[in-house]
Amino acid sequence: MAPRWWLLILCLAGNILHGRAQLDSRGFINIDCGLQGEESYIDDETKLVYVSDAGFTDTGTPYNLSAENFLPWRSRNVRSLRSFPDGVRNCYTLGSLVSGLKYLFRATFLYGNYDGLNKRPASFDLYIGVNFWTAVNISLWGLDQDNRVTVEAIVVVPHNLVQVCLVNTGGGTPFISGLELRPLKMSLYPQATAELGLFLLRRRNFAAINGTIIRFPDDPYDRLWYPRSDATMWAEMTTTERVDDVDGDEFEAPMAVLQTAIKPLNASGSIRFGWEVAPELNNASPGPGYLAVLHLVELELLGGDALRQFNISVNHDESWVPGYTPPGYLRRAYVYNKFTNPSHSSYIVTIKATANSTLPPIISAYELFSIITTTNIGTESQDATAVMAIKAKYGVQKNWMGDPCFPKTMAWDGLNCSYAAANPPGITSINLSFSGLNSDISSSFAHLKALQYLDLSNNNLTGSIPDALSQLPSLTVIDLSGNQLSGSIPSGLLKRIQDGFLVLRHGNNPNLCTDRNSCQLAAKRKSKLAIYVSVPILVIVLIVSVSLLVLFFLRRRNQQQGSMKNRTAVKPQNEEAMSTSYGGDDDSLRLVENRRFTYKELERITNGFDRVLGEGGFGRVYDGFLEDGTQVAVKLRSHSSNQGVKEFLAEAQILTRIHHKNLVSMIGYCKDREYMALVYEYMAQGTLREHIAASGRNGGCLPWRQRLKNALESAQGLEYLHTGCNPPLIHRDVKATNILLNARLEAKIADFGLTKAFDYHNNTHLFTNTLAFTPGYVDPEYQATMQPTTKSDVYSLGVVLLELVTGKPAILSDPEPTSIVQWARQRLARGNMEGVVDARMQGGYDINGVWKVAEIALKCTAQGSAQRPTMADVVAQLQECVELEEGRAPSFHTGGSSGDDNYNAYTSAQSTDVSNNTAFETELRIPTLAADPGPTAR
Repeated sequence: MAPRWWLLILCLAGNILHGRAQLDSRGFINIDCGLQGEESYIDDETKLVYVSDAGFTDTGTPYNLSAENFLPWRSRNVRSLRSFPDGVRNCYTLGSLVSGLKYLFRATFLYGNYDGLNKRPASFDLYIGVNFWTAVNISLWGLDQDNRVTVEAIVVVPHNLVQVCLVNTGGGTPFISGLELRPLKMSLYPQATAELGLFLLRRRNFAAINGTIIRFPDDPYDRLWYPRSDATMWAEMTTTERVDDVDGDEFEAPMAVLQTAIKPLNASGSIRFGWEVAPELNNASPGPGYLAVLHLVELELLGGDALRQFNISVNHDESWVPGYTPPGYLRRAYVYNKFTNPSHSSYIVTIKATANSTLPPIISAYELFSIITTTNIGTESQDATAVMAIKAKYGVQKNWMGDPCFPKTMAWDGLNCSYAAANPPGITSINLSFSGLNSDISSSFAHLKALQYLDLSNNNLTGSIPDALSQLPSLTVIDLSGNQLSGSIPSGLLKRIQDGFLVLRHGNNPNLCTDRNSCQLAAKRKSKLAIYVSVPILVIVLIVSVSLLVLFFLRRRNQQQGSMKNRTAVKPQNEEAMSTSYGGDDDSLRLVENRRFTYKELERITNGFDRVLGEGGFGRVYDGFLEDGTQVAVKLRSHSSNQGVKEFLAEAQILTRIHHKNLVSMIGYCKDREYMALVYEYMAQGTLREHIAASGRNGGCLPWRQRLKNALESAQGLEYLHTGCNPPLIHRDVKATNILLNARLEAKIADFGLTKAFDYHNNTHLFTNTLAFTPGYVDPEYQATMQPTTKSDVYSLGVVLLELVTGKPAILSDPEPTSIVQWARQRLARGNMEGVVDARMQGGYDINGVWKVAEIALKCTAQGSAQRPTMADVVAQLQECVELEEGRAPSFHTGGSSGDDNYNAYTSAQSTDVSNNTAFETELRIPTLAADPGPTAR
């Protein structure tokens, strides 16, 4: 079974559990909730030390009972309480436990009109870790003589630290008066296991002396045995003699409980008691059931032919315990039975003498438990430990209470998690932007192995960027902008940035050095400063003058060399050049055979870079015109760009050797000293994603016929990469924002910085150490194996097809983040095409054609690549859909066709922002409901 974690290591700093707040010498924790300050006291009855809850929780407001309820006879540990008006979930952390040990948890609630409203809350939920304990209903539950409600559970804890959480369900403000914990021997209550817990419904002690509650020290485990007696029905029996112990006693009722008992007033009478099934168990999904334990001791010394024998039946079924005879004088005994899958609305236990018995039946006490499940899986251990350390370091004031990821509806603010079946949730995204963080960047971030997105922007973080972040295998975006970081970008992060696998945003950090060479120069200059200040000013001036003179001649020589090359024709290379590793110098550019521009030429054709079309991770895109009037888009690498020479060369080399009507053409490139740029054909209508979302300047809904046409054109472009190139090329970043539309609304595939070669004939798979993808479009098989294939592009195109059909993005955010694949599969499996197709098209389509495209999309997004069609198959099937649609009357794009403000197409680069995305299962499984087998016979 997968490990289960109920919330780990919250007391790392800040709200650390103080020594007084740990277990006492017996292993007990005794918390008086709402007790002010550092107070503690010894309880008059139990002589146990009770402490304030200040060391166990950092939320809520302490209160005392109202004046009219603050009575001198009332137990001191219920005179105060803590109320939780803010947040959905508020928790107490109990530490210093023993992993795998069995514990008794008890919580006490006494309203006492603390808020002056004289209105008890209807209900709120109580959890132990991530497992539901009970719904606390102050209004409906029976109160004891002190007008309080007490709930108790026996569970096995999976770790040395457990949280008890109160959850606001809308029934009123949660509050708590007391919280206690008692360790139990593992041999006690064997029905409580790692998977099942016991929730106490009642514990009754018959014929209790003076009608008192038996607890510690009479019961070493401090169980509460409430008195039960009725002189009109039962006669009481007591003894001061010691009741003998029994080896292997599974329940160990205390001596004071076993020294009293009841019997019917006459020999033919019976003892009866019962309970009603809790409403939550008496429905179509019953809980595991009940456990009933009866404690029986013979307190009379029988002589002669006297015989005490009785049947114990449930709901008149005498098969439970027929013909039971107590084992002997002052010998403790017990009987128990589980009632699984409750099938009755109530249960009545009857103890009645047999026909052979000469004496009436007896009973000393009984316990009744509801069985609860404890199988929920909390956040992965390492992730939980790390994020709690982060919370403690920065004193995060968000609603960071309870388990970070579970349940999903109560995940911590700013966190996204993955929820894979049978595995603990893992943290995939953290957004702590504008959270008032101080100090350096916590090393605990480096332990979040599933983390994809980290946003620490706009805080007051200082110190250097830890290189350990480069070891996080899934991390694709780090935003550190708007802080006070210093030093340089670590080499490990630089390599991942240059390889195109990581986006680092670091703007507005005035002391951060972002260029490795200049950082080294700055360090050298700083180390020599003491020497320079002692040298005569004349020498300094001389050195500076010589340096400027040298730089002048070097710059002039470079300008002369650049002016000699207006158009450079480089000898074409063979197709195998694609497997060459890309370097960072001009030698690698000899593979490129398109026009080479100088920086001065780019300034001229863009009119001094005066019109920005868009901006991305590589840099800004500018509008330009060549000498012959041809309009172009110039993508110029920014000096602060996180993307390096490798991505630049990859895209330039690929665009040089591929030519297809549905692939964006490169006109030329620039590699002039530190300046790098790519010059593309101009795509006037921006991205396909903009037109699907109708977010362009002219708005309007893209008609179905145009969507089909663009789908076919996109597939044709990818088919050329897969079958028309040798070796085949895998795009690896197919998405709606990387499909551009020209002035005639013709679709072309763009952005080839992540494209890799695939040796189809030798079946050689490309293996990468880091995934390159955009969330929502990634092939699950590629994500699992790190081996992209042409079927990876097929999967991504399938997602684009679903976007065209539905008009929705790849990741839907309402009501919670989910993939369009999952969303569409669920609805199409029920034949609900009306709930899937984009309603904005207002029926302007052939329904059979839409169904066919949806079916193609589902095939493309199959979990395994072997079940997906080839891109050639996709092209053939989409061609049929186009032909089917062409039989209809023509339709028109309502948003116009000449807008020129949609230029983000050129800036998609490899910048991936996953701040609003959550991991998801890419294959849908429609559950089938098995018939209820009914109650199990016992």
